Amino acid sequence: MRRTHNRIALCMTILALVAGCSGGGGGSSQAPGTGGGGGGGGGTVVAPTQAQASRLLAQATFGATTADISSVVARGHAGWIEEQFNKPQKLHRAYMDGVVAAAPGTSFSASHFHESFWQQAATGEDPLRQRVAFALSQIFVVSLQDSNVANYPRGVASYYDTLATHAFGNYRQLLEAVSLHPMMGIYLSSLRNQKESGTRVPDENYAREVMQLFSIGLVELNQDGTPRLVNGKPVETYTNADIAGLAKVFTGFSWAGPDKSDTRFYGGNADPNRDWMPMQGYPKFHSVTEKSFLGVTVPAQSSADPAASLKIALDRLAAHPNVGPFIGRQLIQRLVTSNPSPAYVARVAAAFNNNGSGERGDMKAVIRAILLDPEARNDPADTELQAGRLREPVLRLANWMRSFGAASASGRFLLGNLDDPLFSIGQTPMRSPSVFNFYRPGYVPPNTAIAAAGLVAPEMQITAETSVVGYLNTMRGTVQNGIGSNNDIKADYAAEIALADNPDALLDRVSLLLMAGRMPTSLRDPIKGAINSVAISATDATAAATARRNRVYLAVFLTMASPEYLVQK
Repeated sequence: MRRTHNRIALCMTILALVAGCSGGGGGSSQAPGTGGGGGGGGGTVVAPTQAQASRLLAQATFGATTADISSVVARGHAGWIEEQFNKPQKLHRAYMDGVVAAAPGTSFSASHFHESFWQQAATGEDPLRQRVAFALSQIFVVSLQDSNVANYPRGVASYYDTLATHAFGNYRQLLEAVSLHPMMGIYLSSLRNQKESGTRVPDENYAREVMQLFSIGLVELNQDGTPRLVNGKPVETYTNADIAGLAKVFTGFSWAGPDKSDTRFYGGNADPNRDWMPMQGYPKFHSVTEKSFLGVTVPAQSSADPAASLKIALDRLAAHPNVGPFIGRQLIQRLVTSNPSPAYVARVAAAFNNNGSGERGDMKAVIRAILLDPEARNDPADTELQAGRLREPVLRLANWMRSFGAASASGRFLLGNLDDPLFSIGQTPMRSPSVFNFYRPGYVPPNTAIAAAGLVAPEMQITAETSVVGYLNTMRGTVQNGIGSNNDIKADYAAEIALADNPDALLDRVSLLLMAGRMPTSLRDPIKGAINSVAISATDATAAATARRNRVYLAVFLTMASPEYLVQK
């Protein structure tokens, strides 16, 4: 790629801006705009523009493609969403089984899951399911960084499949599937958890986190997501006694298999599919004493019944009034904006509470409410600090793959660990450092305009000078040469190269695919200057072809390096 003074100056500006959080993850209020093709407000549905379609796809998928944009324009926002709900799911576990079956003696590895992840991110036909599953994976966290979980990479693939399966289902069933998955059992130590005996008490890890992170949160909430105050102070949702009572519920669950012997409970006589089959209850190890939590009681049992105890517990958690605003707000943050208004949260919570047919916890209704809400569909002003969110590294890389038709030379998308923030992008799917995800939903970057405005910017928790440099260096090589083992994954820039002689047309396309047509003049002009500095020979066809490619590389890289792109509006 040809270097130019314009490009270097722009990149230095970008580095300073992003490191300093300028223009960062959101702030003020939504301005009225033209939603186009919304489908939530009644009346005549106006077909969305290409830019409005691309903006929906930035929120609802891993990246806009020209085909997806055309589909949204043709069907409208609501129609496209409904079509996505009916798309079949492709299992990551099935991919891993196929890889191992094709090479007898091969062991399952985390790399196989990541191959499948990137393959589906780049080429999958159900992008809404995939984006929602990725969002759920950052709420219901299981991580390959845990050495015990890492021993079961196919199990992790199955866990991710479980999130994707229930992404369009019901929250209550999602919560049960998560609670019984053996990877969650390993990660939060509910697998092989035993009833109280002598000085031994049940492990409280999952009981605590299922409340704190997966359902109701730490404090009681109003339906708009604001804390419910009593005498000016927030009210805690649970106590240590609630944790202890709920911990008894999660005793007696362990590996699936054809029997419930002690040997199988402790891990012996392993079923070949135990890494993905739901945990089963072992009555011998389940507490039979009274279990009280959150105002309900599982009566003492004369005969241990783990399933009955679990049902009462999960029914109670799923019915708690906090769930709608607590889970709804986090999904808004993952898809649309870091700082949704209380009214936005309340509308999503209302959809969670009742989908219009009396069903509580309908995830389709929640997704509709999030993506079709006026705060999602109205076009915010570029100066609105409150609007939008910082794109995390995985989304940026997936956006590049999907929008520019990335293909794998091997057919396998050979891309593995990307954890290193200086020499890679600093984030790998399903490799969160803790159960609290890569970043906290309430993270406030200190000493910033965001903090001064009383706002949050969760993704800034994994953004620093080193990660900014690492991202820029990684994407500079990736845009031009590809990424993965031996640069296995490369973009198809045929459409962009065809426009390279016309910088304005090229930038229009790049802006549409990456920025929903929102590239401001202050960014467009310097990028156009860099493009024009690469002359296209009129006499040397080989040199001209190289110049056209370099123009495309500049347009894509400088756009993806800019704060205006990094902040998804």
